[in-house]
Amino acid sequence: MHSTALVLFSGGQDSTTCLAHALTKYQRVETVAFDYRQRHSVELQARLAVLSEMRREFPAWEAKLGEDHLLDLAVLGQVSETSLTRDMAFQMESSGLPNTFVPGRNLLFLTLAAALAYRRGLQVIVTGVCETDFSGYPDCRDDTMKAMQLALSLGMDRRFLIETPLMWIDKAATWQLAYDLGGQALVELIVEHSHTCYLGERQQRHPWGYGCGQCPACELRARGHQRWLEAGVPSP
Repeated sequence: MHSTALVLFSGGQDSTTCLAHALTKYQRVETVAFDYRQRHSVELQARLAVLSEMRREFPAWEAKLGEDHLLDLAVLGQVSETSLTRDMAFQMESSGLPNTFVPGRNLLFLTLAAALAYRRGLQVIVTGVCETDFSGYPDCRDDTMKAMQLALSLGMDRRFLIETPLMWIDKAATWQLAYDLGGQALVELIVEHSHTCYLGERQQRHPWGYGCGQCPACELRARGHQRWLEAGVPSP
């Protein structure tokens, strides 16, 4: 029976929802983030605010929430020529993928997370990737996660479980999941403190949270929030 987990926690809507999921399911939960010189590095500060507010708002979760880790992954920014690591406009590439795709990012994240989990004695790695409302990134697919789980378990000679709570749900269902896990308090925490915008915009607050409102991440989040409200759930 699994009782410990490491959550890949960027401080965005998806990873905050995954963290809440883990805190309802496991007895000890730690978090990890990666500084890969992303343009939206404001998320590295926003995640600390989310953690602080989560501890304050949910005492039962606070007791389970363990150490937070931040790993320096500058090399990923050095080898990536993408709109998340360079000052360039968002666009589709000839490959059919948006230029927000950072090749190898999730593969590297999971490898380092597994190494950290190995050292910390954590059994489950939780990540917010999904195959529904997403930009087509191949390293977010279920097949990729299954392959990584097998490779990491074999390569480290320890059985890891990679858990993907959002894999088969869209952004509207992600809002609903947050509501189911932590009620209106968690939804308001996500709106006010989490960060998902690729441009790192924190000046403009929308009903769904802060962001530029134009980048792919903002558009996905806004559409999901609207569909969620249309389903009859009270507005934050």
